[in-house]
Amino acid sequence: MSRMVAIASGKGGVGKTFLSATLAHALVRRGRRCLVFDGDLGLANLDVQLGIAAAVDLAQVLHGRIDLAEAVIHHPSTGLDLVVGRSGSGLLAGLPPARVAALGGRLRELAAAYDLVLLDLAAGIEPPCRILARAADEVVVVTTDEPTALTDAYAFVKVVCDPARPVGVVVNFADDREGGRETYRALARACRRFLGLEPRLLGVVRRDPRVADAIRVQMPFLARHPRSVVAEDIERLAATLLEPAPIPPPGPSR
Repeated sequence: MSRMVAIASGKGGVGKTFLSATLAHALVRRGRRCLVFDGDLGLANLDVQLGIAAAVDLAQVLHGRIDLAEAVIHHPSTGLDLVVGRSGSGLLAGLPPARVAALGGRLRELAAAYDLVLLDLAAGIEPPCRILARAADEVVVVTTDEPTALTDAYAFVKVVCDPARPVGVVVNFADDREGGRETYRALARACRRFLGLEPRLLGVVRRDPRVADAIRVQMPFLARHPRSVVAEDIERLAATLLEPAPIPPPGPSR
């Protein structure tokens, strides 16, 4: 059965797109069919990070020139299928809610051909982000230990996430695993106390300057630095994501 997983964050700069692409690559290496959809409708950069010059993109879909299935491109070096966006398109960022919802429904249809579809969402809680997140089966919130990132991650969970839908957390750019776990515990305590839900910790990804190197040369990280601590952490994250998500207990309505 296919799963749609929204990769989200309360603020930019937490490494969400890198995480989406690298996690998807790890899932393909585990034998899963995976599609990554660049859902940042205004500042898309998945294609830039992977060094792709795509002939088709999401803008053409939303202008009615091609169907969403026709916008899927294959990335041979990772085995991923991708739907890339178009950076700087204010038109896409301002898409009416009804059209964003229709896009989410079309993605659901497309997901039937895959084991997992990862939606790399825009940072923040703007309406397009909320609509696409709610179209997914589960949400993964990416944060760091910076107070602003934690505050905005909590705001995202509060505004977007539903107690009945699985919510996971990935702590990125952690100095070490225990520090990352402590960051998660701080977020989980706030969610449990004020929202009546407790996201599960999916993984901690440690800080490594080789991430910037891979992005700079536009090369898949697992291919360029397969023995790094980040590669190890991403592989752990992929294994955890493939485990059945626990069914959240009933929580208070919000």
